[in-house]
Parts: sequence; C-alpha cells; structure tokens
Amino acid sequence: MGTVGYAASMEQFAPSELLTFCKQAEEQGFGAVMASDHFNPWVPSQGQSGFVWSFMGALGATTNLRFGPGVTPPGYRYHPAIIAQAAATLAEMFPDRFYLGLGAGEALNEHIVADYWPEAPIRLERLMESIEIITKLFTGKRIRHRGTYFTMESARLWTMPATPPPIYIATSGPIMAYRTGKFTDGLITVGAADEKLKMLVERFETGARDAGKNPATMPKMLQVKVSYAPTLEAATEAAVRDWPNGGMAFPKADIREPEDFEAMAKLVRPENYRNRVLITPDPDEHVAYLQHFIDLGFDEIYVHNVGREQAPFIDIYGKQVIPKLKWG
Repeated sequence: MGTVGYAASMEQFAPSELLTFCKQAEEQGFGAVMASDHFNPWVPSQGQSGFVWSFMGALGATTNLRFGPGVTPPGYRYHPAIIAQAAATLAEMFPDRFYLGLGAGEALNEHIVADYWPEAPIRLERLMESIEIITKLFTGKRIRHRGTYFTMESARLWTMPATPPPIYIATSGPIMAYRTGKFTDGLITVGAADEKLKMLVERFETGARDAGKNPATMPKMLQVKVSYAPTLEAATEAAVRDWPNGGMAFPKADIREPEDFEAMAKLVRPENYRNRVLITPDPDEHVAYLQHFIDLGFDEIYVHNVGREQAPFIDIYGKQVIPKLKWG
C-alpha cells in the first residue's frame, strides 16, 4: 500500500500553524509529512522560514506520522556530522518514523554562510562526500574523515537509534539517480515529464541492482504541486499570488535573494504553470493526476497545495481524493 504525504511548506506558514495542518492531515488519511528546509522564503510575501529541525521534533511528538526534511543540503549551513547527529536523535525519539532527505542545495538558503557557491558538479561531489560521512557516523563507531571538501576528527554519535534512519536523496539527473540507488536507501524527485521520471527511476534501479540491492523494496518518493480552491479562478489566483516561483521554468539553484525572485515573479502568468502545477477545483482531476504517478511506479506521493487555504485542501483530499487512489 502506498502513501499520500502532506508537503509542509515552511516558507509559507508559521511552524505552529503547520503543526495544526499536519494534525489535520493525519486525521484525513495522509500518511507522512515532508517538511521543507529553508533559511529564506522564495519571495518575501510568503513571509516565513522556520527552522525545520525544531519543527520536526514537535511534529513527531504531536502526530504519529512518518516525516523527514524535503530536503536538507549538507555541507553549507550544516556540517554533515551535525546533520547525522540531528537525524540520529529524531530517529531515536521516533523509531521507524523519521527519514533523512538530503539534496545538493540552493544558493537562496546556503549563500548565507558566505562561502563560494559552487557549480552544479561540485555541489553533487560535496553531497556524495557528505553522504559518506553521515553513513559512517550512523554505524555508531568513532570515525575520522579527511576528504576533498570535509575534515572530521575523531567523531562518534553517542545517541543512536536501534536502526539508523534511511537516507533518501533528491535528484533530477541521471548520474545522481544512479548514485542514489547505489549508495542510499531511496529516491526523492519532483513532478516532471513522464520520460524524465521513467529515466530517473530506471537509473535509480540500475544503481541499486549494481550494489546488490532490490530496488522493489526501496522507496520512490515524488513531490507534486497543486493549487486547489473552490473555483478555477480562485485556484489560479492562489498559485500566481502565493507560489510565483512555481511558474518560473528555469533553474533556480543559483539565485540568492527572495527579492530577486520577487522581481522575476512580475513576469509570471497563469499559463506558465502548465505541466508544472495542477490548478483545478475538481477533486477527480486531482485523483487522476496522482493516479498517473502511482501507475508510473511511485509509492509515496507528497502533495503541496501552493495556496494559503490549507484546511479545505486537506479536507477534500481526505474525503474525495485519497480514498479513490489505487495502489499496485
């Protein structure tokens, strides 16, 4: 049986408000939460950016949902050893409920430490070295590390769960998809054309098999963006007003400031969301949209409603969307 998860947008809502939405999502049949890890919102009008690791501790204590960051970039704001410690602590507190979602990061959040923001290939190399460090620390042994990007002297995690949390990697390219299958426990990606999604899954599965793992047992997680409201006009208005970055069809990893995105947002039009954000008031269209990705082989689908009105979205999904989905 697969899972429909709730994507908690730390950029748009105060953490206390998000906890209320997550509890409502649990009551309505959502099975997990993926919480964004941001230092800045995408645009100033989104207005928030709480510390996701504090939020996840409260989330674990107030719900019974599975949860994890979607995603945390190691090596800039956080040294990999600190991420390992934080992840191990949450996994000890909430056994079998926490997963560690990692990614290469974006300048929007990582430039604050004032290091040089590297090109994409370097970001992926840093991510792979970070995964190596975190995986070593998850053994509970004392380790040392001297690599290309990180040095760690005599480190050990003293608080460890009975089972280390799984590591899932966000990827959108074939090389990292293969590495994700080979070196980690599961794949995270975002909605895209069928051909691209099939390629990513195939590369992930090839990497897993090359490492002697069974890809059928490894989660394939997808985050999708939707805009639900009672009318098409309201759903469209919410997308353009509250999530203009969703209508920007270009790479965003090198843009540094919310104000830069705000300037670009003035160019966003409703037609820019086509094939990027599902905008519709019809629950059956939401069912068909998610079912399509389930049929492509994704077993966890995290839904981010990009507008401000979360409670009606959660309610309609619980009553008219989630019960109609058919899992393989």
